[in-house]
Amino acid sequence: MDLSALPAPGAGSTAPRKVGRVQLLLVEDDDAIAVPLVQGLARFGMTAHRVATGAQALAAAAPDMVLLDLGLPDIDGVDLCWALRRAHHDVPIIMVTARRTEADLVRGLEGGADDYVAKPFRIRELVARIRAVDRRTRGSGATTGPVPAEAAQEFGRLRIDHAARQVSVAGVPVALAPREYDLLVSLAARGGAVVLRPALLDSVWASVPGASGKTLDFHVASLRRKLGDPAWIETRRGVGYRLVALD
Repeated sequence: MDLSALPAPGAGSTAPRKVGRVQLLLVEDDDAIAVPLVQGLARFGMTAHRVATGAQALAAAAPDMVLLDLGLPDIDGVDLCWALRRAHHDVPIIMVTARRTEADLVRGLEGGADDYVAKPFRIRELVARIRAVDRRTRGSGATTGPVPAEAAQEFGRLRIDHAARQVSVAGVPVALAPREYDLLVSLAARGGAVVLRPALLDSVWASVPGASGKTLDFHVASLRRKLGDPAWIETRRGVGYRLVALD
């Protein structure tokens, strides 16, 4: 972990912006990472209870959010992710991992993780991810899960009217092709969480023989152009995409 982004004690006159009273469970066996990470999160108003094993994580009281290292001494982190999801169905989970292979990340996301941060990372990056997941799961900005046909969703300046199949950004209508609209809806249905590439292909192009990853990438690029800012859709290379609520 890169702690260079942490302000020195007493430095500056502006305190870090706090994100509610989120109680974090940090599952990390490496003291060299866990101790400064707990201290760093505290500077951003976040309380983290640290445990070093999967067994301790399963025995801990239900937290508001879990920061989960995948390389644990007693249980594979992805298996623990599944177990935590079964034990605490609604608890958000962010994987904090040195593993970078597509297979590991896909397993973790399919196992119930809401996001991941790859080591080494900056503390501000992790805090930003925690804030984003907290907003999604607390319902303060994006609707999570499937929505009824008559409902509308809002992601910052982006509005999706499902009944009319219309999209607007800051009140300005955006003309989308049918597949582009379906792609946007599939991303929105996960409330800003990462949607795996195979899941997007299945939901948008299930009836189209021969649709490939290039087809998906082409439509994502086109959708970004029409929304007016590529930052609306974040790429997780080799894994999938997620919709970002821009103010």
